[in-house]
Amino acid sequence: MTTPQPQRAGFCAQRLARVDNLLQRYVDNGQLAGASGLIYRKGETAYCNVFGHRELETGQPMTEDTIFRIYSMTKPITAVAALMLFEDGHFLLDDPVASYLPEFSDVQVCTGDLQNLVSPDRPPSIKDLFMHTAGLSYGWYQDSPVENLYRQAFENREQLSLEEFVHSLASLPLLFHPGSRWRYSYATDVLGRLVEVVSGKRLDEFFLQEIFKPLAMADTDFHVHADWLDRFSACYCSPGGFSFGSDADSDADDKTAQSENGDQDAEPTIELFDASRNSRFNQPPAFLSGGGGLVSTLGDYLRFSQMLLYGGVLDGNRLLGPKTVELLRANHLPPRLVPIAIGDDVEAGYGFGLGVSVLVDLPATSTPGSVGNYSWSGAASTQFWIDPAEEMLGIFMSQFMPFGHYPVARQFRVAAYQALID
Repeated sequence: MTTPQPQRAGFCAQRLARVDNLLQRYVDNGQLAGASGLIYRKGETAYCNVFGHRELETGQPMTEDTIFRIYSMTKPITAVAALMLFEDGHFLLDDPVASYLPEFSDVQVCTGDLQNLVSPDRPPSIKDLFMHTAGLSYGWYQDSPVENLYRQAFENREQLSLEEFVHSLASLPLLFHPGSRWRYSYATDVLGRLVEVVSGKRLDEFFLQEIFKPLAMADTDFHVHADWLDRFSACYCSPGGFSFGSDADSDADDKTAQSENGDQDAEPTIELFDASRNSRFNQPPAFLSGGGGLVSTLGDYLRFSQMLLYGGVLDGNRLLGPKTVELLRANHLPPRLVPIAIGDDVEAGYGFGLGVSVLVDLPATSTPGSVGNYSWSGAASTQFWIDPAEEMLGIFMSQFMPFGHYPVARQFRVAAYQALID
């Protein structure tokens, strides 16, 4: 990556030192093993720095080319893949999912108990998959008997192929009528299967040929290649361990277990969750999770984010048209479904677009930014956001589960915006 030029990007270099202080403090306090951050605006890298270690046990330092588990930051990539096929005329967003995945043809809705199933008011659409309004879930909650069916069906989900997984998922009842509620879910994994069926390629092949190679994302894949292993970060958690149950790799994301109002002043609390050398990410998976399966780097995700910031093109390689990117980053939820919430964690001020959250009410967020910001996060404390109004983006990468245990990602965003002066 290029040498940061904060002044040319409209930032105060002295104020950007607060970003250094913030991330170094988390490392010094023992709350994170390591962290990295990047801020980009108007064609310039304003800030890029790394702190601490990617693996405490081996003493390996955090570096700009460290490989991270990005979990749910896979979702926007899957959304882009599907929108490329949408642009190519393979489907319309309002088409029923069952038109392409017939296993969803006879899906029913659970309205109270499993003996009380009814036909949906309308079939789940492809747009519902992008928006998490299809009636699907992740199996994390206790508010429906269908949640328990998810937990039983997908206890060993990583052993299934994507095709097998989607067939199994389609055999379960929906939790609600499509379009009536927003619930974070396996919908993006179904969207990944749609990409496979429509394109005739495995999801990893489509990503590589249509996204990663054109964008020169050489360090992003569904597993850590052998020659990447020395750059792969360990992942940490609080003492006593942490588990998403069967959903760790599709990612209980992002904010399920803890509020982002975590206690930054707590005693140092960290232990190894997943070492770099014996991680399941070191082997190609059976299940290609478009919802949470990728590993990547700060630099690779910068290139993906730049493509979106520039309206679907980077270095002459156009993946999407600018009007399609506008559609992706628009809030598609009606007012009654805003703000979105993952469990008890309400994302105040945010609606949802086609695979990303969208800021619709700036004061409600209590955080600097712009209406129209769009973003998403990953379970192991990764996050990106794009601010079209400021021609700006930010990326934060660490490896600590769960996301939101500490408010560091939100604080990183505050520190980025407070340094913007022009």
